[in-house]
Amino acid sequence: MAQPNIPNSPLAITDTFGPERIAVVIPCYKVRKHILGVINEIGPECAAIYVVDDCCPESSGAWVEEQCHDPRVRVIRHEQNQGVGGAVLTGYLHAQQDGMDVAVKIDGDGQMDPSLLWDFVDPILSGDADYTKGNRFYNLSNISRMPALRIFGNAVLSFMSKLSTGYWNLFDPTNGYTAIHCDMLRRLDVRSISRRYFFETDMLFRLNTVGAAVVDVPMDAKYEDEVSNLRISNILMEFLGKHLKNFCKRIFYNYYLRDMSVASMELLLGIVLLVFGGIFSAYHWLHSLRQGIATPLGTIVIGMISILSGLQLVLAFVTHDVESVPRRAIHRKRKLRR
Repeated sequence: MAQPNIPNSPLAITDTFGPERIAVVIPCYKVRKHILGVINEIGPECAAIYVVDDCCPESSGAWVEEQCHDPRVRVIRHEQNQGVGGAVLTGYLHAQQDGMDVAVKIDGDGQMDPSLLWDFVDPILSGDADYTKGNRFYNLSNISRMPALRIFGNAVLSFMSKLSTGYWNLFDPTNGYTAIHCDMLRRLDVRSISRRYFFETDMLFRLNTVGAAVVDVPMDAKYEDEVSNLRISNILMEFLGKHLKNFCKRIFYNYYLRDMSVASMELLLGIVLLVFGGIFSAYHWLHSLRQGIATPLGTIVIGMISILSGLQLVLAFVTHDVESVPRRAIHRKRKLRR
């Protein structure tokens, strides 16, 4: 990774902005037209800006080096494209190595307003969250500006995300405007996190497995002449498989490997009763149909009781899962410097 010589290191200017050091990570891929405007809108509360050129065909990194003279900016290059997740994780790790407290990820395409940065950082610094993410659906008056397919796709992905990540209180899972306390990076196995478009959702799954508190931040998205590289219609089926895999892993990790509770028994017994009731009822219904006789009332009752009991136990588990959303931040607060 080639890095330019920056006149002033980001670490040299951190004391100007207080004890908490905030970094911005900007993944760059086909964003040459907007990247300089995004950087110019980042306020003085930020101590470092990591521009990660993810093998951009437009040479966004070189463009920033030539045109931007902000001493906070550091350009990092990938020799091979690693996807948005790979670029963000590279920026995160550099922020962690440089002793930053919070790393904020802002896209370089101009869709995210840098002036909202403090809305994402404040819940983390106040100890209310370990990770924050944007929610473009909070203000209903702004939804009308979104394409109908994007609204539908996000609704479907949000429901699947609630199941797979365990954060039932969150919406808009593909929103990439995020912030994380750098202490959390030490708790995550970053090598296992998805590097492509599933990155944001996979991050939530990983955060849930360590009990991190995550907060939604209301925001508006800007839709102008920028072109998004993400097409929800193309990734719904791919995401469905990944969500199912993460859901199974989360349930196993949280309810059977790391802990056992009444909810663990409710889910297991509920599934057994549902499967038994379904197979038992289907078998006897087909048997009666072939024989041309009515199914005995007792047989019907056994099947229905099994199905209803299993459904009730599964719903009880879901209720417990919803109430178990991590709500207490676990990152270590940095002591204030005098």
